[in-house]
Amino acid sequence: MRTRNLPTIDAGYWAAIVAASICGTNTGDLAAGPLGLGHVRGILPLAAIFLVIVWAEKLLDWTTVAFYWLAIIVLRTMATNIADLATHDLKLSYPMFVVLLIAFMGVMIWADRFRTDTTVQPTAGSNPRLPTTDWSYWVVMLAAGVLGTALGDWLADAGLGVYWASLIGMPFFVGAVWAAYRFGLTKPWYWIAIAICRTWGTDLGDMLVVMFRSVASRPIALWASTAISAVLLTGIIYFWTHRNVAPSIAANPETSR
Repeated sequence: MRTRNLPTIDAGYWAAIVAASICGTNTGDLAAGPLGLGHVRGILPLAAIFLVIVWAEKLLDWTTVAFYWLAIIVLRTMATNIADLATHDLKLSYPMFVVLLIAFMGVMIWADRFRTDTTVQPTAGSNPRLPTTDWSYWVVMLAAGVLGTALGDWLADAGLGVYWASLIGMPFFVGAVWAAYRFGLTKPWYWIAIAICRTWGTDLGDMLVVMFRSVASRPIALWASTAISAVLLTGIIYFWTHRNVAPSIAANPETSR
């Protein structure tokens, strides 16, 4: 994606990533359940939608972060179904699956060192921008979503339940973001924070569904949870993140190319 269509990495960005993680958990379960796509049939349509979003971003002469966040939600939805397919349908053990995903992400991040620098892109303002959103970025983002879903489910299924897992996830996420800025916002730290955010978002999304399940059926609970998390994400993006894009572009015109 073009740099002008990417959000800056600030507090609003991390809040939106958390909301997107919650929303993607709900949309993934919604697609697999009430929409009847299951964990397999929805993967190809979601992949096609993602490619259309990326293609439209390159084709249309628009300056908006909507392309990025739509791509994030679609990938997060796909990641939920891939993780559930592996751990629920194929019965892969959580430890083995998590280790494989961590190893895969590690290899991708390590290989990326030979193509680009290891830091996020600076701007003339105080906030950095995202790493280059090429194919490698999106592959690792998908892997981080799958890893977060598996880790979140593992924590909940290990006896913590979604409430305690959600509570425990918050300090880990805050700590990961703090460490990322404390030790330099390099790509490895960025991806560690993203993976932990995906884990926390999985449990928060499931907790939202469980809360609605006390008064409604699972399909209604999934629809309601999806609607609430989507409104939350939209509100954060509109009222918090979008105001930071134009100033940074104006201050650094070459980033719009």
